[in-house]
Order: sequence, then C-alpha cells, then structure tokens
Amino acid sequence: MEISLDMIKDKVECLQAYDFQELERAIDERIGVNKALLLRVKLVQHQVTFDPIRNKMLYSSVMHFTVD
Repeated sequence: MEISLDMIKDKVECLQAYDFQELERAIDERIGVNKALLLRVKLVQHQVTFDPIRNKMLYSSVMHFTVD
C-alpha cells in the first residue's frame, strides 16, 4: 500500500444561507479551517437571490482559497 501526500494549491467552496449573519459566520468558520491547511482567501464572491418557494432571500458565496 502506498500513501501519497499532495499539497492542496487551490480550493473552491460554495456556501448558502437564508440569513446574511449566518452566511458571515459560515465564511469565518471556513476561513479558519482553511487557514489551518495553510490556504489564504484569494477571492470571495457574493450573490443574493429571491427564493419564491420559501419567500425569502437566499444569500450565497463562492470562496477561492490558494496557497501562500
């Protein structure tokens, strides 16, 4: 059995929440987790859409992490 340890150089994560403060908490949590993997935030994109089924705004974020 062979174990291969490759370094993560780029990582993209998508997050969604119906409350903007909840999305902020999730973003902060993901930044902390990826900081432990020695990844830094390169780009964050936000989008807001209306969800007609729940009659609420849906906040989403795409985060691109990269190695320092």
